[in-house]
Amino acid sequence: MSALAVLCLLTAVTLALGYANKARCTGPEFNEWGRSVPDYQVRSYRDVCYSDIQNLWVGRDIDRHVFPYVSGGIDEDGSLWGGVVEYPVLTGVLIWAGALFVNTDAGFLLSSALLMAPFGLAVAWWLGRLSRWRALLWAIGPPLVLYADHNWDLPVVASAVAAVFVMHRWHASLARRSTVAAVLLGLGFALKLYPAIFVLPLMLYVFTEGGRDWRGALRVAGSAAGTGLLVNVPFALAGFQGWAASFEFQSRRRVDLSTNSVWYWGFRDWTGDDGFQAAMGIVSPGLMLVSFALACWVGWLRFERTGTYPWVQVSAAMLCGFLLLHKVHSPQYALWLLPFFVLVHVRWGWIAAYLVADFAMCTGIFRWLYLNNEGMPSGVHDGFTAQALMIGVWGRAALLVGLFVAFLSARTTIEERTSGREESAETSRYRIRNLG
Repeated sequence: MSALAVLCLLTAVTLALGYANKARCTGPEFNEWGRSVPDYQVRSYRDVCYSDIQNLWVGRDIDRHVFPYVSGGIDEDGSLWGGVVEYPVLTGVLIWAGALFVNTDAGFLLSSALLMAPFGLAVAWWLGRLSRWRALLWAIGPPLVLYADHNWDLPVVASAVAAVFVMHRWHASLARRSTVAAVLLGLGFALKLYPAIFVLPLMLYVFTEGGRDWRGALRVAGSAAGTGLLVNVPFALAGFQGWAASFEFQSRRRVDLSTNSVWYWGFRDWTGDDGFQAAMGIVSPGLMLVSFALACWVGWLRFERTGTYPWVQVSAAMLCGFLLLHKVHSPQYALWLLPFFVLVHVRWGWIAAYLVADFAMCTGIFRWLYLNNEGMPSGVHDGFTAQALMIGVWGRAALLVGLFVAFLSARTTIEERTSGREESAETSRYRIRNLG
């Protein structure tokens, strides 16, 4: 059996364990809406088996099999109705497809897990082709058990990894590779938005590899933007109010416990103030843009030193800035970062520390919610639950700062598999530039 087959088999086992972990919250009986009973909410927090997939079965018309966005909208209080979900359109379609032939939240969880499993397997295969044995970090990594079926994130991770695979393993011209990669990032934008931030470093890579190729860089931007528009326009035309409601929901989202970001845990006493919430609408995206600009600038300095723009490392650093500074930091976002641990050669200590902090945050937040809801003592001095949560939240935040720097100074594991002919070509190009 080939190494890639073993890798995919291990990933399948891990995905099965991830499903089994979440399935502990389903059944054993169901009410008239197909919601698991008894004590669904209590069990999901107490037993740390909560998933957004199961939770959103009721409340978004998913259980009624309403096709998303075509009808519906958002109320003054921020409630969505008429089939609208708070995700970009392709994720909304996946949600609808997963609910199409089921009538309970347990069936929805299972069908959604089966629908997303091929994306998780594809990521394993692509990472194995790119970085060989380091792909085990994805295949047997704890985040895949914790979050594979927590939300609908495997397809968007697949779009981002596929873009890297196309750029570095497809034997075609730079123009064709970068155009297809940009299309994949555009599809990622239509799934969960975040792959769109990788378009800029890809543009800079194409610009520098092509010898100040402005047309190539603009083609990347146009391909990504055009793909995003092409996917979204039909929904906007079919039901503009419902389509726009998903974006409005995110723009109006307040910093609160559900966002689980450093902004909440650092300023939780201020979250009830409308002035603070308005300021977060400016401060959070503003700081994210600063982090993006800093990452791209450091990447440019490295290009001037080495002759190659490190677009993968810059993308990884930009993602760290996004995760740290965005208003929302959901637990499953660890899946977004996990492939970069495979693709970029950072020290194992960084990876191990992040996985430990993430596990502490994941288990801590749900156990803490359980204690709060049951009226039990839940302060930092009352037990290890709150302590683990704080270790997770602030340890993860500190590690994201460190990883931002570590990614920008590291080499990729992809470069280690570059052929000698390609290496000599890159070296020659760099020497010519410097001699010139």
